Amino acid sequence: MITFYTAATPNGYKVSIALEELGLPYEMKALDLSSGAQKEDWFTNINPNGRIPAIVDHDAGDFAVFESGAILMYLAEKTGKLMPEDAKGRSLVTQWLMFQMGGLGPMQGQANVFFRYFPEKLPAVIERYQNETLRLYGILDRRLGESAYLAGDDYSIADIACFPWVLAHSWAGLSLDGLDHLKAWTELLKERPAVQKGLTMPPRPDLKQDDNSKKFVAAAQKMLQR
Repeated sequence: MITFYTAATPNGYKVSIALEELGLPYEMKALDLSSGAQKEDWFTNINPNGRIPAIVDHDAGDFAVFESGAILMYLAEKTGKLMPEDAKGRSLVTQWLMFQMGGLGPMQGQANVFFRYFPEKLPAVIERYQNETLRLYGILDRRLGESAYLAGDDYSIADIACFPWVLAHSWAGLSLDGLDHLKAWTELLKERPAVQKGLTMPPRPDLKQDDNSKKFVAAAQKMLQR
């Protein structure tokens, strides 16, 4: 059994989708990030960085794993799934996983902050992060024009890592127009039952509703002050 600590964020959904794809038994514990629960001592004993997601694998002696990319790799290695066995295949998956961890996530995360949450609108800063995120989308689009999935012919943790971020493009004020391969890949992954289930762990707020959007922004702004 795995205890899974998370919240309704792209990084959290990366792990919930992987857990569902792998069919691993887990118990979800959703944290209220606006309350600062992730900074409490009990949680920083699990993740010293005080961020979600994190897991505790009770079948491995209560072994804690933090950082979403590290969790995806741990789960893939634990099960022997969603990661090729050969060195070249493993490297390709790892490269695209690191692309998300080091590029797509941080850049789109900053686009979210300055487009949605930052109290003062700074057009040059917003444009900088939106443009960089779109550049990274373009790289994904070109890659998906060459292969069915990011690391080749097979679905992997690299796809799982990038998908929730691309799915949330509109929250950063972005569009997938003109990125036909990326859009088709996104639609393909949305049809997977494990992806659909993973996106309910915890449920995503309907941010198209104005009241929900305002509440989500207010909570995010409060979290950013911590």
